[in-house]
Amino acid sequence: QVQFVESGGGLVQAGGSLRLSCAASGSTFSINGAARGWYRQAPGKQRELVAAISSVGITNYADSVKGRFTISRDNAKNTVYLQMNSLKPEDTAVYYCNDMNPRTGFTFHSWGQGTQVTVSS
Repeated sequence: QVQFVESGGGLVQAGGSLRLSCAASGSTFSINGAARGWYRQAPGKQRELVAAISSVGITNYADSVKGRFTISRDNAKNTVYLQMNSLKPEDTAVYYCNDMNPRTGFTFHSWGQGTQVTVSS
C-alpha cells in the first residue's frame, strides 16, 4: 500500500511561483511502465492530469501549463516535485499526485489529502 503526502501549496498572487512536493511512503514498489502524475481539482470541476514523469524522466504536460510548470523526480527519495511559475487564478485547485499508467490514465493507488493552491488576481 502506497500513501502519498502532498505539500507546498499556499496562497500566492498571480505571476508568483510555488513548488509542490509529493512524497510516497509505505510499501513502495516500481510498477513497470508507470509514471508519477500531478493532478488538480478545482471546485465544481473534475480532477485533471497536469503533468507526469516516467521513471526515466520522460515528461508530459497539459497544454494549460506548458512552459509554466516543470515536473521532476528524486528516485532516491521517492519524491516528485512540481515547480509552478507564472501562476494564474485559473490554477487555483487542490493538487494531488498518484502513480498512473501513461497510456490508459489508470491510477494505481488511493488519493492523498492533496495540497491547496490559491492564486489571487
